[in-house]
Amino acid sequence: MDSTDQNLIRALRHDARASLSALSEELGVSRTTVRSRIEKLQRQGDIVGFSVVLKGDVAQDPVRGLMMIGVEGRGAERIMRQLSGMPEVRRVHTTNGRWDLIVELGTQSLEELDRALAGIRRLDGVATSETSLLLATRISGR
Repeated sequence: MDSTDQNLIRALRHDARASLSALSEELGVSRTTVRSRIEKLQRQGDIVGFSVVLKGDVAQDPVRGLMMIGVEGRGAERIMRQLSGMPEVRRVHTTNGRWDLIVELGTQSLEELDRALAGIRRLDGVATSETSLLLATRISGR
């Protein structure tokens, strides 16, 4: 992948709906070059798809946090099912190392976050946890 491909991907990350003409003007190459580069990147598997970002996907909750969870025994699947039913849970990630799960939480207030954390800690199989508040997101949408 050369610098033209990297610049094309950067432009597409910014606006995946940009026209071939707009992309060619931004990159200083022909429309044909842009089209062939996109097709090549798709064939090679570097670009695996395009997506739609909804307003709700980028709306930020006023209070956000990451909760790292240590699970005792083999209860991770059950705990993930329980977490998926909680309205404060935005994402659940499995991981390795000290923590078994990382849960992204979003609420309207610190009090709501505190209640959500307490509820998660009470789930059968949650052995340990640690939570960090998210103060700002510097890079998003990748």
